[in-house]
Amino acid sequence: MLGDLSRRNWLLLAILVLISLFWRSSAVTLGVLAGGLIAILAHYWRYLALTRLLGAPSQQSAKGFQINYVLRLAVLGSLLFLLIAKARVDLPALVVGLSVVVLNVLLTTLKRTIRM
Repeated sequence: MLGDLSRRNWLLLAILVLISLFWRSSAVTLGVLAGGLIAILAHYWRYLALTRLLGAPSQQSAKGFQINYVLRLAVLGSLLFLLIAKARVDLPALVVGLSVVVLNVLLTTLKRTIRM
C-alpha cells in the first residue's frame, strides 16, 4: 500500500512542479519542489517511526517514538524557516508543495469511494 501511495506522491509532485513552471518564477517552482520533497520525506520518516513502534511495542520503543517525533518536528520547522526566511521561496507555492501527501490521500479516498 505504501508503495502505491509513494509512487503517486512523486507523480503528483512532478505534475505540480511542471504546472509551477508556467509562472516562470524560480521562487514558485522552488517552493513547490521544496514543499513537496519535505512533505514526502516527512511522511516516509513518520512511516518508518510508526513501523518501528508497532513492530516491537515496548516502553523503550514508545519513548524512542516520542524523541523521534520531537526531532522530526524540529528538523521540519528548521527547514521551513530556512526556506521562507533565507531562500525566499514563494509561500503559497510552498504550501501547495507541502500539500502533496494530503492531496494524494484525498484523491485515493475519492477514488476508492467512487469504486464502491
